[in-house]
Amino acid sequence: MGEQQAEEKPRRRGRPRKASSVSGLGTEEDILVSAAKQFSEVGFGSTSTYAIAQGAGISQATMYHHFGGKHAILLALLLRTVEPSVAYADGLAGAEGTAAARLWALCAYDARLLASGETNLGSLYLLPELGDERFASFHAQRDRLAGVYAGLVAALVAEQGVAEGAGELADLVFGLVESVILRRRDAGVAPGREVTDRIADAALRVVGLDADAVAAAREAGAALVP
Repeated sequence: MGEQQAEEKPRRRGRPRKASSVSGLGTEEDILVSAAKQFSEVGFGSTSTYAIAQGAGISQATMYHHFGGKHAILLALLLRTVEPSVAYADGLAGAEGTAAARLWALCAYDARLLASGETNLGSLYLLPELGDERFASFHAQRDRLAGVYAGLVAALVAEQGVAEGAGELADLVFGLVESVILRRRDAGVAPGREVTDRIADAALRVVGLDADAVAAAREAGAALVP
């Protein structure tokens, strides 16, 4: 059966796995770990469902019990890179503190998320297949997160008495945080917290804060990051 045919298979109950969980976290997690490694190393199109199942230590039938196909697996992985930050950002919107402190906290949290895990999931953003409509929910969540960044940057710019440029600055801040993805890919290792927090510092400098204001925002913002 060809890959396209396999991709269109409906979900069905898979056979019990023959061995214990590879990750120790269950079959679904094993599938995601296997797929993340292969998608990031050889690409989405070159990864077969058979290879994903084999890497997870299960049959393809069992894999289809958990996911409808490769697109569903990739979507689940992509959402892991953005949903936690969206949830955190929503809570941050009502938190006490200056716009600078809250922006620093969001940048630090988001950068740490993108730097976490064994696989650089953020590198999946570079896959050409992301234009497929099946990933619309991921793009919607990422746009929602970008909107929170824009709101915080606009509030911070207003505090400084600057009337224009908030939109462009928000794009620069968002891009700076996501630079963690390429930094991680190029270095071959995940950046530590010292690096991710410096990125949050740099984001505030982009918006126009001086060193003292950044230091104050960092101190207050750090208390907001779990």
